[in-house]
Amino acid sequence: MSPVPRPERGIYCDAWFPLQHNYHPSLPPRRLRMIDHIEAYRGTMLVWAALGGGALSLPYLEEEALGPVPPRFRMYGFVNDADFIAECGRRGIDVFGVVFEHAWEFPAELNEDEDVVLSLNETRDVGTPGWLGIREFWNDRYPKLWRARSHYFPDGVRDADGNDVTDILEECAQRDIYGEPCHALWIECPGYEHWNYMMDRNNPVWREYLKAVVRIQIDAGVQGIHFDESEVPITSLQYGGCFCDTCMRGFRDYLLALEERPPELAAADLNTFHYGRWLLDRGHDFKSNRESAPLFYDYLRFQRRNIARYFGELADYAREYAASVGRDIRISGNFFHLFDHYFALEQKVDVIVTEMRNTTYRQPSWYRYAAGFGGPKPVVVVENPYGGVVPELVEALAHGRGYDRFRRSLYEAAALGANMSVPYGAWMGSVIEDAFYPPHELTVEIQTFLADHEDLFGRDPSLAEVAVVFSIESNYRALAAREVMADNRTNEMPEGEHPFGIVCDTLSAAIQPYDVVFFPDGDLRPDDPERQDLRRYRTVILPHCSFLTDTQADLVERFLDGGGTVLALGELGTNLARARRDALAAHANLRAGDASSFSIDVVAEGPQLRVTSGGPTDAATALHAIDRGAALHLIRYDEDDDAAAALDALELEVRLPFTVSSCEIVDPLGEAKLEWERDGSLVRLRIRDVPLYAIVVLAR
Repeated sequence: MSPVPRPERGIYCDAWFPLQHNYHPSLPPRRLRMIDHIEAYRGTMLVWAALGGGALSLPYLEEEALGPVPPRFRMYGFVNDADFIAECGRRGIDVFGVVFEHAWEFPAELNEDEDVVLSLNETRDVGTPGWLGIREFWNDRYPKLWRARSHYFPDGVRDADGNDVTDILEECAQRDIYGEPCHALWIECPGYEHWNYMMDRNNPVWREYLKAVVRIQIDAGVQGIHFDESEVPITSLQYGGCFCDTCMRGFRDYLLALEERPPELAAADLNTFHYGRWLLDRGHDFKSNRESAPLFYDYLRFQRRNIARYFGELADYAREYAASVGRDIRISGNFFHLFDHYFALEQKVDVIVTEMRNTTYRQPSWYRYAAGFGGPKPVVVVENPYGGVVPELVEALAHGRGYDRFRRSLYEAAALGANMSVPYGAWMGSVIEDAFYPPHELTVEIQTFLADHEDLFGRDPSLAEVAVVFSIESNYRALAAREVMADNRTNEMPEGEHPFGIVCDTLSAAIQPYDVVFFPDGDLRPDDPERQDLRRYRTVILPHCSFLTDTQADLVERFLDGGGTVLALGELGTNLARARRDALAAHANLRAGDASSFSIDVVAEGPQLRVTSGGPTDAATALHAIDRGAALHLIRYDEDDDAAAALDALELEVRLPFTVSSCEIVDPLGEAKLEWERDGSLVRLRIRDVPLYAIVVLAR
C-alpha cells in the first residue's frame, strides 16, 4: 500500500471583525498574531484568507498585496497580504488567494484633490462624496488614486464584436429575463449603499479581468488560488438569470450544434433565436417554476458545459502563469454543497473546498458523499451561516455552552473522510453583525488531537464492503430541479426524498461503513475505471442508476461476474441496448428492488459492523485504510443538554479483509478502554467509557 497523503487541516480565515458586518469583498488587514493562532490550530491551508479585493478593482487588490503599513499599525503586527502570505509559507501554511466573481461599488468620501480616501463604505459626512469600485477603475475616474486601466490591459479589452469595452459592468453583468443585472443578495449588507453585480464568466471580457486578478495574486506569493462561485452563471438561477447577451448567443450556438433539434423549436429560426424573448412570448419569466419552462434542461446542460470549460480555462491559466514566473501553485474552488455539476470541475483542482448548504449537528450521509466526491483528493469544508445551526452554535459558545457540539462538528468530518475547517473570524452572512471565532483553547484541543493522529486518517476508498453509486447523468434532472435554484439566504432544501439519499441515510442510521462511488456522465467528465472499480466491495447499491455509460456497464458486469452482489433500486441502464440491459437485469447476482423499502438486512452476508451489546447510541462509523491496517472511526451523536456523556459500554463486531494482529483505541480524552478478540475475519471489540469520538486501530 502506498503511503496515505497528509490530511489537510483547513482554516476558514476570513478574520472578519467581531460585532460588525462582514463586508465583501475586502478582508480586514492581516496581523502576525493571526499566524500564531493558526499554528496553534495546526493549520495547513487557509481558505478565503487573502487578496479578495480584485472584485473592487485591480489597484485596490495591489494595495492589499503590497501597500505600505503605517508604523502605528506595525505596533500590533499588521502586515500587508504579501508579507502575511510569505510568513505563513515560512511556517508551512498554504494561503489561497480568493477570486470573487462579483463586481462591487462602494460609497466613498475623498479630499478636494481626489488623491486621498477619507472614508469607504462606512461614510462619515466628510470631504467630497463619490464612489469607488470597478466602474471607476475601468473609466480611469481617479487617476491620482489608481493606476490607469491601460497599465493592466495595454492592448485594450474588446467584446465579442471587437468593440472596445467602455463599461465592464454593463458588458459582463449576469441578467434576468428582463435585462436587469443580478445582485448577490446574500452578501450585500442591508441598510448600506454598497452593491454588487454578479458577473458572467462565460464572457471572455470578465475572464480576462479574472486572469489579471490571478496574476496579481501569484505575484504576491500565494501558494494557491481559490475560485469562489465556481459555477457562475448557474448561481444566478435563483434570481432568474442568466439572460445576458453572451449567454443568449452561446445558447443559440449550442442549439444549432445539436444533432437533434428539440421538438419545441421545430418552427423556430435558430439563427435569430433569443431564449429570453422566446420564453416571455410563451408566458414564462424564469422567476418561478423554472424547471417547467420549455428548454430549461437544455439550457441548464448548456451552462453545465460552460462552467466546466471556463473554470478549466482559468485553472489552467493560473498554473501556466505561475510556472512562467517560476512558481508551483495549487488550485481550489468553492464547490458549493458539492452539487453534482461540480464533479466535471473536480479534475482541475488539487483540493476540494466547499461551503455546505446547511450546517447541522448531524450529517454523516453528506460527509460520506463528500469523501466519495473527493476520492484521493482532500476535501475541506466550511460551514454556512444560512439555514443551519451556526448562529445558534456561536451564541451557545459565547456563553460557555455547546462545546461538545463544536467538537463534533470537527471530529465528525474527520471521522467520515473530510476536514471541517476551523472558523477563524468566519462569515456570518450579510445580516448578522458578528464573526465566528470559537474559543481558542477548545480549538487548540481539537486540532491538536487531529494533528497528532493524522496517520489514522485515510482517503477514499475505505475498507467498507458496501458502495453506493451516485450516477451524475441519472440524477441530473431530479436534483437540478430540487437544488440549484433555492435562495442562498435561506438554504432550505425543497421537500421530497431521493433514492440515493434514502440509501445513504439508511446505512448511516445503521452505523455502517460504506463508500460513495461516483459514475460521471462520460462527456464532461470521462470515466476513470480505476477510481470507479467496484471489485473491492461485496455489495454495490445502484439507486436510480437509469443511465450507464458502456464503461460503467462493463464495471458492473465485471463485478457481478466476480461474485459481487448488486442491489438495483429503481431503473437501471435504460439507455443501454435492450440485449445488454436485459442481460444485466437477469444476472444471478443482481437483485432488483425499490429504495423506499431498502434496509441493511438485504446487504450481502449481512452488515459489516454490528452493535452486539451496549448503548443504545446514535453514531456513525467509517473504516479508513491506513498504513498500519485499518482505523475504525466512531463518532457519537447522542447527547444530553448539548454535552455528550461517556457511554458505559459498547460491544461491536466488525469484518475486515485481513487478519488483525493487534488493536488499540485512541480518543481525545484518553479515557476509553478496549478489549478485543479475533474470530476469523471478525474482530469483536468491547469498549468501555465510550467518548464522543474514538478511533480503534486494527493492525495487520
